[in-house]
Amino acid sequence: MEHWAEIRRLHLSEQLGVKTIARRLGLARNTVRSALASDVPPKYERGRAGSRVDEFEPAIRRLLTEFPDMAATVIAERIGWVHSSSVLRARVAALRPLFRPADPADRTTYVAGEIVQCDLWFPGKVVPVGPLMSAPPVLTMVAAYSGFMMALLLPSRMTGDLVAGMWQLLAGLGGVPKMLVWDNESGIGQHRRLTLGARSFAGTLGTRIYQAAPRDPETKGVIERANGFLETSFMPGRSFTGPGDYNTQLAGWLPRANARMLRRTGAQPGIRVVEDVAAMRALPPVAPTVGWSGQVRLARDYYVRVAGNDYSVDPSVIGRLVDVHVGLGEVVVTCAKMVVATHERCWGARVTITDPAHVAIARELRTAFQARTAATRGPAAVAAVVGVRALSDYDEVFGLSVPTSRSVRPDLQVVR
Repeated sequence: MEHWAEIRRLHLSEQLGVKTIARRLGLARNTVRSALASDVPPKYERGRAGSRVDEFEPAIRRLLTEFPDMAATVIAERIGWVHSSSVLRARVAALRPLFRPADPADRTTYVAGEIVQCDLWFPGKVVPVGPLMSAPPVLTMVAAYSGFMMALLLPSRMTGDLVAGMWQLLAGLGGVPKMLVWDNESGIGQHRRLTLGARSFAGTLGTRIYQAAPRDPETKGVIERANGFLETSFMPGRSFTGPGDYNTQLAGWLPRANARMLRRTGAQPGIRVVEDVAAMRALPPVAPTVGWSGQVRLARDYYVRVAGNDYSVDPSVIGRLVDVHVGLGEVVVTCAKMVVATHERCWGARVTITDPAHVAIARELRTAFQARTAATRGPAAVAAVVGVRALSDYDEVFGLSVPTSRSVRPDLQVVR
């Protein structure tokens, strides 16, 4: 009714009666009375004509009562639905919330310096390692209050590499948050029981590592959105020559990413992070022990195995216990606190890394050992004179006749 507003104006503002308004607008008095009785503009509403799925709704409800998550395609098969699938999906979507329990996710308010969310992102096989393409993980960390994003490509997802990566990123940030939030990553811990390396790292920094419950991505939604942003904004159109080139390009891109306006906070993460770091705990005066360490007795082939690769060691310490220290970019082997091998970390698998100096030392040690062995065995061997039986003695044992013209000199001696 297009005259509804005018009718109410004439009645409320000008105090006109129903007959006068009807006469002035040329409307029926009942129409005027209906307009004055309604507080909202009248609108045309068409009655519901019904749908083919109405007769199937009781069967749908029975299935959803027992199986709230049953797919609409399976429901269609069970109830014998042969019509449009979109109509059935719409009805199932409207009915399903009545049978599935709700799992609400609260909005989280973050405090400056409190939480840094951590995760591993896998960009795919995009990094060449030797002749093959590798897919190492990317450690991503986001300060929840400011949204400041940090990321670093790692050689593996082992505890030593994860701890070393976290320390490198936190050292670059310049502060330690009250809590590091992880999912159930095996290198950090499982079933909320942290690994020894993760517990040691958290204790040295004076922070807490909290592992979210399984199948609860909302707990660390900030880092999940950051991983999606890396996938859509950093990766497209890029190629890499190796792990070092990947980290170089990533480090050059992150400042631009942190300069964007973040819709959640309404500010630039690169600016708001100053307030975030100011509320964090200072870095420890002594750096934590990161990476991986182990001890092994050096075998004759003077190689140690680290993450599936073999690294050569100074052969002069063969047979002694050596300590192997593995970082993100370097493998260092020491013996009695003396460095006996230093190699660049190999990101491949089943690769042998050899230092030519170690091969030269091994050659010298081998030559000296052979000369010493020959000098030790030579004089004793020359002095040993062993007699040899005559061949006729063996002929007599086996019953063979030997011509008398052939004889063996009994006084012949052989020297070894």
